[in-house]
Amino acid sequence: MTVTETEKSQQMPLPTLTAMVVGSMVGAGVFSLPRNFAQATGVLGAIVAWVIAGVGMLMLAFVFQTLAVRKPELDAGVYAYAKAGFGEFPGFFSAFGYWASACVGNVSYWVLIKSTLGTAIPGLGEGNTVLAVAISALGVWAFHFMITRGVKEAAAINRIVTIAKLVPILVFVVILAVTLKADVFSANFWGGTEPSAGALFEQVRSTMLVTVFVFLGVEGASVYSRYARKRTDVGRATVLGFLSVLALFASVTLLSYGALGKDDLGELRQPSMMGVLESVVGTWGSVFIGLGLIISVLGAYLAWTLMAAEVLFVAAKDDDMPRFLKRENRQGVPIAALVMTSVLITAVLAVTVFSDDAFTFTLKLCSSLSLIPYLLAAGYALRIGTGGEDRERAGRRKEIAVAALAVVYTLFLIFAAGIEFLLLSFVIYAPGTVLFVMARREQGRRVFSGPELVLFIVAVVLAVSGVIGLATGLIVI
Repeated sequence: MTVTETEKSQQMPLPTLTAMVVGSMVGAGVFSLPRNFAQATGVLGAIVAWVIAGVGMLMLAFVFQTLAVRKPELDAGVYAYAKAGFGEFPGFFSAFGYWASACVGNVSYWVLIKSTLGTAIPGLGEGNTVLAVAISALGVWAFHFMITRGVKEAAAINRIVTIAKLVPILVFVVILAVTLKADVFSANFWGGTEPSAGALFEQVRSTMLVTVFVFLGVEGASVYSRYARKRTDVGRATVLGFLSVLALFASVTLLSYGALGKDDLGELRQPSMMGVLESVVGTWGSVFIGLGLIISVLGAYLAWTLMAAEVLFVAAKDDDMPRFLKRENRQGVPIAALVMTSVLITAVLAVTVFSDDAFTFTLKLCSSLSLIPYLLAAGYALRIGTGGEDRERAGRRKEIAVAALAVVYTLFLIFAAGIEFLLLSFVIYAPGTVLFVMARREQGRRVFSGPELVLFIVAVVLAVSGVIGLATGLIVI
């Protein structure tokens, strides 16, 4: 794909790409970690969970680094790798699922912001009241119009926000490290259950979607590969951003066990970091974290909205999405894709009014939607390494091992997510196929090949099962 003059003028250096990765991952998730982990496990389970998530996500980060170097002609990261490795329809699913995951994740950001403000404004509740949804919708479209001014301007804002939002989190870590209560930490070690491998496994499994949610964005630099000054910067930004964020997330989680008992942590209102710091330093700690959360979440919202629109835009340029999604404005922003993104975010916001726990629901659904795109990218890296492509480069043991571990990890995540969220994911995936049908008809091509038709039928069956589950109350949002 050629680089236009507009794209050349908006190329990003390594620090900006790294900030995009950090900005994408450090969002709502980190502020909810104390409660989410305490409801599932104790100190030991948290350590095991972060080791598994850290190794697994690092393997995915290496996968994106390898693919960025080995396949420099592929832009838009996740979508492009799935298409190159497994065909147009799986590639479409990857693009659509990644986009939908980003949109649902953005909804969770607005829910958490309004829940934070709800401590002072009762009408906002826990972020899913009619008033909260209405205010959030206004915010969605305010950001929409800001982004239309240009990708370069939005990226610069994100870099500033990334620096600003890290300060409250680092202050939280320092204060809790200094004031850690060894007896409380020790009492939380086993998570309130009898020590056993089976109990530990279930505890760790219960945390997996939470860890996926906080790490979403590890592929941020690869999505923006067409804006990188150097192709090698894409991989470096991915790994640098990931390692920094992993250390931060693990510190927030484990140090919280030294401030309050597991049961008390599990009962905190989200964002739970507010309650943890307040228990240590008083009311100002809650306010301090609340302000940091709002800055952090708005910055992550900006980065995710950019990435979501970019994926739709590039898929349309490759004729895997309808032509209308190719439209750009004078600043080079994919305006049609951006409009579609803002519309879906607004629609999902409206659905949260009917959810009992909107934040947890959107967190898990967002994570589940991302698993298929990640699995396909890891599978493509494994195919390259084992000689499925470029046979003269086959036999690189390190690349094969990394890709294989990434595949195993994503398959484990699908298992850990459970059947309910897999079915809910296809309730979104299956209807999205209409965009694929539109694109094929615009090109005068047959809509589905034989294997593609089989895949579509499977997606429809899973989607119908999900709808039945919602209707019968077997699946609760």
